[in-house]
Amino acid sequence: MKFITAILKPFKLDDVREALSEIGVNGVTVTEVKGFGRQKGHTELYRGAEYVVDFLPKVKVEVALADNMVEPAIEAIMKVASTGKIGDGKIFVMPIEQVIRIRTGETGEDAI
Repeated sequence: MKFITAILKPFKLDDVREALSEIGVNGVTVTEVKGFGRQKGHTELYRGAEYVVDFLPKVKVEVALADNMVEPAIEAIMKVASTGKIGDGKIFVMPIEQVIRIRTGETGEDAI
């Protein structure tokens, strides 16, 4: 089992959710986050004063998957989240040691 974390531009969230749903992903967790990478933020003008926006709004999509679903999920995310411009985000894939569904006590892939 693997845990995928994808950091994306906020306006791409619905596209990613739909793409994952189409390949059979049942559930995702979404968090609004702020951060920066190579973009390094930008300057904005507000009421005549210029200020630096260091952290940019992003969304973090998290999903736990069986091993055979990892590559299709990565491909689906890459396909719909890419704009070809800086700041498209990143995908992290990590191993999962154990999953337990609290309600039923199911474990492993059955709990996903």
